[in-house]
Amino acid sequence: MGLLRFIFSKTFGYQLLLAFVSLGVLIFLALKWLNFTTRHDERIQVPNLEKFSFDKSKHFLEELSLEAKVQDSANFNPDFPPLSVIEQSPKAGSFVKQDRKIYLVLNPSGYRKIGVPNVVQKTMRQAEPTLRALGFKVGKTIYRPNIAKNVVLELQYKGQFLAPNSLLMKTSTIDLVVGDGSM
Repeated sequence: MGLLRFIFSKTFGYQLLLAFVSLGVLIFLALKWLNFTTRHDERIQVPNLEKFSFDKSKHFLEELSLEAKVQDSANFNPDFPPLSVIEQSPKAGSFVKQDRKIYLVLNPSGYRKIGVPNVVQKTMRQAEPTLRALGFKVGKTIYRPNIAKNVVLELQYKGQFLAPNSLLMKTSTIDLVVGDGSM
């Protein structure tokens, strides 16, 4: 019976009221603090940085209190200037808060270099798709007297002999020297 009397006493009522008021004040202060620290109503629209150089993009973002970070370099895209922004995250037009990092993907300065496969002593039918699959272009076909008809005898780049496994820029044009089947 003592517990019931305590629960319905004025002292317990005051303590319970004080606990609820304290909890309410604590929740109110926590919400105000969160609102202040997360800058709830502040937002900056992310600009479109495509085709800007990294330095220009970085300067532009710093003026808006944003930070530029290079995320990666992609494969070379001839539609964009070398060392310019190809992609960005978050996308242009998105809203972010102050001091947010904007991740940029840059266009390399040129196509990467690839090792030329050894297609010597293979037929043209085998050599051409192999070269094209790696990103090379097949240029002129030069015929030389040889018993092996349409078999690649050597590769040339800009008129010079090209050894297998030489490094060339992707999209380079390689000429094929093949046998004409005579002799």
